[in-house]
Amino acid sequence: MVPRHVSLLLLLLVATLLPIENASSADVASSTLNGNESLPCISGRYPHLAMFNPSGECGIGAVVPWAGRLWAITYPPHQPFGSKDFLYEIDESLRMTIRPESIGGTPADRMIHRESNQLIIGPYFIDTQRNVRVIPYKKMPGRPTAVARHLTDPAHKVYFYSMEEGLYEVDVDTLDVTTLHKDAHVKGFTDDLPGYHGKGGYSGQGRLVVANNGERKSPHLPFYDTSGCLAEFNGKDWTTIETNQFCEVTGPGGIYGNAKTTDPLWATGWDKRSVLLKLLDKGQWHTFRLPIADYSYVAHHGWYTEWPRIREVVPATNGQPAKLLMNMHGQFFDFPKTFSVGNTAGLRPLSSYLKITGDYCNWRGQIVVACDDTSIMDNPLAGQSQSNLWFTSWDTLANLSKPVGYGGPWWKDDLTADHLSSEPYLFDGYEKRVVHLAHQSDYPVKFTLQLDRQGNGQWETYKTVEVPAKGYVYHIFPADLSATWVRVQADKPCAAATAYFHYGPSGGTEEDVAMFAGLARIDADGAHSVGVIRPRGGNLGTLQFLAQSVDAQGNVTPAAYYEIDKDMRLTASSNSTKEQGYMQKKAVVTKADFSVDRASVVITEGQNHWRLPKSHSDYDQAWPAGWPRGIREVATERNLLNCHGTFYVLPRATAGGFCAIKPVCTHNRRITDFCTWRGLLVLAGCRSDAPSDGHLVKSDDGQAALWFGDIDDLWHLGKPRGIGGPWLDTAVKAGQPSDPYLMTGYDEKTLALRHDADAEVTFTVEVDFLRDGTWTPYATFRAAPGQTVEHAFPDGFSAHWVRVTADRDCTATAQLTYR
Repeated sequence: MVPRHVSLLLLLLVATLLPIENASSADVASSTLNGNESLPCISGRYPHLAMFNPSGECGIGAVVPWAGRLWAITYPPHQPFGSKDFLYEIDESLRMTIRPESIGGTPADRMIHRESNQLIIGPYFIDTQRNVRVIPYKKMPGRPTAVARHLTDPAHKVYFYSMEEGLYEVDVDTLDVTTLHKDAHVKGFTDDLPGYHGKGGYSGQGRLVVANNGERKSPHLPFYDTSGCLAEFNGKDWTTIETNQFCEVTGPGGIYGNAKTTDPLWATGWDKRSVLLKLLDKGQWHTFRLPIADYSYVAHHGWYTEWPRIREVVPATNGQPAKLLMNMHGQFFDFPKTFSVGNTAGLRPLSSYLKITGDYCNWRGQIVVACDDTSIMDNPLAGQSQSNLWFTSWDTLANLSKPVGYGGPWWKDDLTADHLSSEPYLFDGYEKRVVHLAHQSDYPVKFTLQLDRQGNGQWETYKTVEVPAKGYVYHIFPADLSATWVRVQADKPCAAATAYFHYGPSGGTEEDVAMFAGLARIDADGAHSVGVIRPRGGNLGTLQFLAQSVDAQGNVTPAAYYEIDKDMRLTASSNSTKEQGYMQKKAVVTKADFSVDRASVVITEGQNHWRLPKSHSDYDQAWPAGWPRGIREVATERNLLNCHGTFYVLPRATAGGFCAIKPVCTHNRRITDFCTWRGLLVLAGCRSDAPSDGHLVKSDDGQAALWFGDIDDLWHLGKPRGIGGPWLDTAVKAGQPSDPYLMTGYDEKTLALRHDADAEVTFTVEVDFLRDGTWTPYATFRAAPGQTVEHAFPDGFSAHWVRVTADRDCTATAQLTYR
């Protein structure tokens, strides 16, 4: 446990986090609050508000407005008895104070207790005068993840739920603690409930409901295995509702708890098929399903979710209802506060996102998002874990990117006579929609697609699709078809039934050329600044930049060392031999993370080879200053892949790895490195002649520059596009499939097939829409000698991967153009 007195580390951090008195350049965007000094703010990120710790991760687990201040807590990995993390207090001028009562730990709980008028956040109780009391971890050990209203004495007591399933009863006046169920750290990891890794908790309808999203088994097991649970406690006994992974539990009462015992409860989770939304209404549980926007979250152990929430972020005003924001698996949703049985309309996706969130709230007219930005776990290029708040608005959230999603009610499920109808799956709010239907029975099966148009539980038949024996059929929905939910019914029992939807395509809502004007383009020969970057450690809070200049003829200057501080001053260092040597040894890219042949980009992962589109030929070889970085963690436990002019989301191997990637943007810029620092996305590779602006910061000597923004600015860098394929004049063997080639996330898709054989060749095109190596025939094409067969995939069709097989030996081409 961290002593309550201010340690030397705390003093160093305070010095690092003091508010900025003067911005280094008037060109950096700033915000003036209450007549005080202007503070640098780039894409909603205030660099001076960054929070640090000495651990592997520094997530912001909760953020709550209270008593005229904004309060936040950070957490490290697995510290049930305290840590060097803090309770932060931020005033209306954005001055941040570390509270001396801080004891750290790994908390993410928060609740406002109405009767005693206290904010409970982590182990802290804060009154309206900002007095802080704390429950020591020796009295209540564990990682507190949820605090909920008491079932029988809500005016005087609350429940605390810990990650290892400890359940405590706390008196809000005396802070006396009664242990109802010991935390597993105390009782030797003997679990009361299935799963491991407790998350949310909430009381209502006479029960305490808790969510658990993990499993203590090996994290290397297949990511689609069942683990975790949703469970309820009646004050005496536990009942497991469902053994799947769950994260959030809440209700219309939000952070205060439900006002009435009859109010509904909502819980979010997932299984291998989709996101799960559970509704408790009138004592009965109901299940709805939503798309997964980013497979990075679906690791078997459940550790990659952080803290999905459903929370009010826009208060009710002028007769307009309050807006609730929900996030789950990489997607923001507009969540209706009225969501209940018979009234499920209004749940719509807003956008996909790349950052990792811990909490969010409304404060002074803005939405404040607590993030988990930069960790040093499996990320050696980060010197110190750090995260920051993101200040944004509802309109910004709605315009980050196009909503995308994958999932469905069935994934190779054996349907029995009493389970022929699926659970509802979200249909509303997506631009293009296709459903893939398949089964493995020896007879045809009819699948009927039904719609609930108004979200009132009234279902009507839209279309019946017959799938042949052991067959596959896809169906593309008309763009103007409107409904809240869709479900699928089979006309008979069948084996390995699949109903899986792809919604898309990927990409931003619009391209913002001006935002990225300072980045050097791949098709321009002008001078530019390049290099490698790294957040420095040692509580210094700076960013290291080993920079070089490249002129129009490709001549490269020797490397020079720079650092940028919280004031956004990029300065050359004259006494940096040690640090420059470290950067040269540890940060410089010595080889590419991919290879390129004539057909496409090739990614090798063990024995697997994945192929991706190409853009400009200058990406085929190293640049004058060397190879650009390909793979880097940019948010805790999430990677980006910068490959041949396109950024991709790259999940960790335990969440699918390369087989689960999706494109974000095709930028066609000379980006040599990228990272996050103080919550900002940093890109190296800027035009030498570009002036400093709201995103570009130039060095004091004018020789180096870096681009700064938010990670979700990448959606506005350019729509995903490219050309390539598995074959380009490639010698192929009859019946031997090509490597998989990426299809998901792209819009207009055309395929060109040709060969050099002296007889007709039949090409079979297969798709993998589950990204698990299950290949399904899409179509066959016959190409005569000398003929090029072109095929435009139907508008709205999507699968994750595509591959091609020829029926005879030949030299063949299979190239796809994504516009």
